[in-house]
Amino acid sequence: MASEEAPLPAAGYTAFGLRAEAERLEPGLHVVATPIGNLKDISFRALATLAAADAVIAEDTRVTKTLLAHYGIATPLVAYHEHNARLIRPHLLARLESGATLALVSDAGTPLVSDPGFKLVQEALEKGVHVTSVPGPSAVLAALVVAGLPTDRFFFEGFLPHKSGPRRARLAELAPVPGTLVFFESPRRLAETLADCVAVLGPRDAAIARELTKMYESVRRGRLDELSEALAHEEPPRGEIVLLVAPPEEGATALAEADLDARIGEALGSYSVKDAASVVSAATGQPRRQVYARALQLAAEKGK
Repeated sequence: MASEEAPLPAAGYTAFGLRAEAERLEPGLHVVATPIGNLKDISFRALATLAAADAVIAEDTRVTKTLLAHYGIATPLVAYHEHNARLIRPHLLARLESGATLALVSDAGTPLVSDPGFKLVQEALEKGVHVTSVPGPSAVLAALVVAGLPTDRFFFEGFLPHKSGPRRARLAELAPVPGTLVFFESPRRLAETLADCVAVLGPRDAAIARELTKMYESVRRGRLDELSEALAHEEPPRGEIVLLVAPPEEGATALAEADLDARIGEALGSYSVKDAASVVSAATGQPRRQVYARALQLAAEKGK
């Protein structure tokens, strides 16, 4: 008599020392948020989704493998990152169209925030694939709620340009935004970025959130000029950095000409015409082109 094959074990995960069986998922692409540092910051729904999926699409499989192993999840991993996305994406879309259930994760936090998942989600939707979100940790929101800066409106920029010139130009474009600015930044560029922020945005309140949810989590708060001066004389910090900058000052839509000239004149004592215009525009909310034109005029008059 032929022996029967043993049934495959049900997909599941282990938490608090207990093994849980994961229920079957609806076919499609499941966008799953994962911890930004502390492995305890993951939901039961996220664990069940990762366990029940046919495969987990990961930015760095080494990072995600550690998370899955911690919770006893044996789902196969597929690498998907900026270097192979164009090649791998058609295969993933074909699997999804054939009825597969795939889970998309990033190295940390919520996928599609500064990672290559956007095009996969976009093309999956175009092909009629069901896409659902399994929400959870986000470095942007985790930093925002502890920064002590306004939270009613914020603008997430991600990483600024690496070089000072383009970085200052982008900061000047962001200067009038009426909300807290949120940036990701490399520890080795943080001091330079702070200096550029001071030059363009002026002495706004700011916060540097480092290693959020991890053992050495820290948040430094102060004015941009104070933080810039401090970081200029310190070794670069270690770990993941989120930089947050307060909105421009609230004020009237227009300043008296004498007040505007006074501010521009003061700024011209420390900055070039271009940077002075950016600083005054950011601090007052006045249109940068208007401030720059007046700064050019005042500088020319001063030079006579």
